[in-house]
Amino acid sequence: MQEQLTSAWWALRLAFFLGPFLAGLDKFFHVLVDWDKYLNPVSQRILGGLSHPFMLLVGIIEMIVGLMVITKWPRLGAYIASLWLLLIAINLVMTGQYFDIALRDVGLCLCAFGLAKLTEAVSAKGVQRMAV
Repeated sequence: MQEQLTSAWWALRLAFFLGPFLAGLDKFFHVLVDWDKYLNPVSQRILGGLSHPFMLLVGIIEMIVGLMVITKWPRLGAYIASLWLLLIAINLVMTGQYFDIALRDVGLCLCAFGLAKLTEAVSAKGVQRMAV
């Protein structure tokens, strides 16, 4: 059982490192998508000309969360990722479109929450020893 828990824990850690880190990094380069279009109209009005710098800040936060998950703070990083993904889903619904992406992000939110709970359930010391 411990081996299966370890495999699941590492798979989720890797996913929640790569996903947030690469999405955050892409906020600066727009290789995957123009991320600014996902900001809801209310936020765009509030931010005005600061919408793009705001998205750059979002990218920095996402990269930090990814690094937290893969380094010494997987539990905290996973809880932050879970909340972050829920907020992203709410933002997407507020655009009046992108409901498919919002649904996906709710699923990812639950997966990140699962990683946080799995991290609590599994002794990090034991998992790291088994992974070496």
